[in-house]
Amino acid sequence: MRRALLTFAALLGSAAAVAATPWQQIQHPVSGAPQSIGGFANGCIIGAQALPLDAPAYQVMRQDQRRYYGHPDLIAFIERLSTRTRQLHLGQVLIGDMGMAAGGRFSSGHASHQTGLDVDIWLQLPKTRWSAQQLLKPQPLDLVAPDDKQVIARHWQPQIDSLIKLAAKDSDVTRIFVNPAIKKQLCADAGSDREWLHKVRPWFAHRAHMHVRLRCPAGSLECEDQAPPPPGDGCGAELESWFLPKKPGSTPPVKKAPPPLPPSCQALLDNHRL
Repeated sequence: MRRALLTFAALLGSAAAVAATPWQQIQHPVSGAPQSIGGFANGCIIGAQALPLDAPAYQVMRQDQRRYYGHPDLIAFIERLSTRTRQLHLGQVLIGDMGMAAGGRFSSGHASHQTGLDVDIWLQLPKTRWSAQQLLKPQPLDLVAPDDKQVIARHWQPQIDSLIKLAAKDSDVTRIFVNPAIKKQLCADAGSDREWLHKVRPWFAHRAHMHVRLRCPAGSLECEDQAPPPPGDGCGAELESWFLPKKPGSTPPVKKAPPPLPPSCQALLDNHRL
């Protein structure tokens, strides 16, 4: 039995190694002036920085995965947001995945997070700091009801509204992805201050965290920005369309092969292999 378990573990490890992308082999940032290159779902980064792992206003989860790198603008945004959250006594900010040391494609878990400009922030704000074990194997709090149409009332706290609003009002933020049910709750809670809501975009999953994306930094000439979100708060027919039943005979989109890397990212990978 023990031998069978060891064999199974070895097979799992071998499969993980096969599944790993070349970007996961790069353990340290590429030296140079910070440059986000390419698009959020097909790019890389030069001069990434590691988010400081010991800070009073936030905690970094799953540090063993080494997904805590980003452009200096992303580091500064996280520090701004968490400091303001602490000043307002909202709780501890929990940081999930950012990017890898040189950005690039993950083997699983994300299609984006490739240019050092994306971060997942959990929609939990604990009042006390988590233990090392809690951070290593965090338990997400699902905020969305099983019918996918509304949030779970006992899990929703005003502090969550405040956290998302603070992030959306940051001038460097261009998009925040949340579950459609969470967007629906934000729309209901917003009152007359609604301008920030247009940055908050409904997307699949995202039931326990928000995915924050920054604009291309000044000086990153090869960075590709997305088109701006549509005008308005996005709380009308656009949002309601996410809750409509699927049309009969509709099929899920076919998964496409990744596009070619931007030339500068391919050159970075080629140099790393030398």
